[in-house]
Amino acid sequence: MADAPRTAKAVRAVVHGAVQGIGFRDATLRCARELGVSGWVKNRDDRTVQVHAEGAGPAVEKLLAFLRAGPPLARVEQIETEATAVEGHEQFAIRGVSAGVFVVQEHAATAHHFDLRLEVEGVMRSWAIPKGPSLDPAVKRLAVEVGDHSISHNTFEGTLDHGAVIVWDRGTYEQGGRVAWPEALTRGHAVFVLRGEKLRGGFALQRTHKGAKPQWLLIKRRDDDAQPGSDIVLERPESVISGLPLDELERRGNQGAG
Repeated sequence: MADAPRTAKAVRAVVHGAVQGIGFRDATLRCARELGVSGWVKNRDDRTVQVHAEGAGPAVEKLLAFLRAGPPLARVEQIETEATAVEGHEQFAIRGVSAGVFVVQEHAATAHHFDLRLEVEGVMRSWAIPKGPSLDPAVKRLAVEVGDHSISHNTFEGTLDHGAVIVWDRGTYEQGGRVAWPEALTRGHAVFVLRGEKLRGGFALQRTHKGAKPQWLLIKRRDDDAQPGSDIVLERPESVISGLPLDELERRGNQGAG
């Protein structure tokens, strides 16, 4: 994932008025891509549209001019803008449209790992992450693609013959990027936004090796939810269902079996 140019300008804007339900996001997406501006646009719950734009200064200013005027059916009443940090986006994307659910299950198997599962076309596409996910953009986690799971498995928590399992995190997610899913996964580079209890914000999966069990890197994007220097796995070991860490659930399971 390439770093953003040092000369890039970044602006966060909130557009007020009759700006939802009339194609404002799609029009902004098209304009930004024509201008070569990166970032994102999303509808907010308060009926405004929020935009993060970064790139060459003149291009960003042209996008802001577009936002002030709005597409044909919009009635822009006010636009609030502020300078912000460059996040290093690779393209411009629409956010805020849920693609389904995600879950992260921690598994005390022969090799301890975390399983990231994303709902894609009715199944849970899955990646085993030996060290677990990270909110630090500087950390690149190995993620080994494994077999799909059923959605019904998302709530499983307990002990198995090959080790205990907890639901470490769960929530919804939004597909992002220029390429539609699941084609993005087929091509080997997929960006998405997690809305979990522990994991939030933008992430990318980048395939590094093909084969029977393709290898990927899971990378946190540099956004408002990034936590440089943090280790969320150590800081938040508990299940989001039972509140128990994996070792405690496993201990109780072994006592019950005895």
